[in-house]
Amino acid sequence: MKNKQQVPFRQYLISIICVAFLAGGSCYIYFDYQYKKQLADSPTQNEDLKKIDALYNEIINNYVGKVDEKKLVDGALKGMTEALDDPYSSYLNEPEADELDQSLAGSFEGIGATMTMTDDLPTVAQAPIEGSPAAKAGMKTNDTILKVDDEETQGKTLTQVVSKIRGKKGTEVRLTIARGEETFELKLIRDTIPIETVKGELDKTDPSVGSIKITSFGENTFKELQKTIKTLRKDGATSFVIDLRQNPGGLLDQVEQMASMFLKDGKPIIQFEDKNGNTSEEVASTQLDNGFKVTEPTVVLVDEGSASASEIFAAALKESGDKTIIGTKTFGKGTVQTVKNLNGKSEIKLTVLKWLTPNGEWIHEKGLEPTIKVDYPDYAYLSPISRDKTLKQGDSSPVVKNVNALLKALDYEVDGQSSEFSEQTKLAVESVQKNSELPITGEIDNETATLIEIAIGQKIKDNDAFYEACIKELKKENK
Repeated sequence: MKNKQQVPFRQYLISIICVAFLAGGSCYIYFDYQYKKQLADSPTQNEDLKKIDALYNEIINNYVGKVDEKKLVDGALKGMTEALDDPYSSYLNEPEADELDQSLAGSFEGIGATMTMTDDLPTVAQAPIEGSPAAKAGMKTNDTILKVDDEETQGKTLTQVVSKIRGKKGTEVRLTIARGEETFELKLIRDTIPIETVKGELDKTDPSVGSIKITSFGENTFKELQKTIKTLRKDGATSFVIDLRQNPGGLLDQVEQMASMFLKDGKPIIQFEDKNGNTSEEVASTQLDNGFKVTEPTVVLVDEGSASASEIFAAALKESGDKTIIGTKTFGKGTVQTVKNLNGKSEIKLTVLKWLTPNGEWIHEKGLEPTIKVDYPDYAYLSPISRDKTLKQGDSSPVVKNVNALLKALDYEVDGQSSEFSEQTKLAVESVQKNSELPITGEIDNETATLIEIAIGQKIKDNDAFYEACIKELKKENK
């Protein structure tokens, strides 16, 4: 096993995807790595590079049309990373690199989602930021953006799509979304997206339980978590629930410090494997956690949106801390990326390591299995209501079937399997509008659709089987 000091792991990123940002709030950060020497020492005049140079000169000297030299170089660099066929490695030109830089600013104006390119179409890469317009609208990982304000995204670059989606707080953007075989439209109002990664409160029914939600692993999350635990302890918490659901990941150094808090010194947090099969590990230590330990009973919540750093944390506590992990199988991202500045304006994000659980398992594209399996109710997996037109009595479509299923989940007397906008559907919609003091039309416009979706979200929150399982488990551990 290689000595860990040979590789500066604290400078590596752990993140679900490497792309452009719609709202910031993501937990990327870049470092200027000391790899310039490696590039300088590599053979720069081999035959392959001579081909590239020859092609560049041929185009510059003989192409009949206008040549944008910067665009030509950007295309070549982007092509190299795309040829890796790795969604987590990418070349970022100046605008894209600037998007990354802006994600560190503290707050952002946008919709709260992050995208990558999949099959030449922009795709939601990770769970939207909690409380953001994208999250409230019901956007999910792997949603494909077909149109932005009626403009096709096919053939556009990621930068072009992102720049059209981002905008000032209070302005509207319309997205046409494909999810599986279903297509629907969403209308979102852009908002300020703050970066607050840790929220804690005492359980409302059992004040001895401190409930902590971690939304991402940003550059201050370790300090935020430490402060939150201290506050909850002072308020009477003697056990903790760590909620990592829909947490897309973040910084490696933060998750190492945080996991160390819950483990005895010397216990492994994570293993790494490089391209040559050399391995190393990080272990819990006072150096990592500053001597701040959490010895109270603790359970961890995860779901399919828990990725990357979330999976590192959960795996470390499960395998090295014997903590109970509750929920569904996690996302399954087991690679580490670095971000390196190329020339002051552009950057490369490159997968450089695999990470393994303390027991040596690579969960990439497999996910981490929870100790106790708990799932969301079926209605939590229903799609948002398409906003491409107002729905009314007499309509018949898959969109209406989805509406009926949502209304049925809200305990209205409708046929949840019907594709017909029936009299019962109309009466249910009127009831929704009446309860919210909207004009009673019996038709579903954008505002009414939003109310139905908010009600579904609240019902999911009020009937949180994941959290209930956590409280039950903590009661067993406290006996």
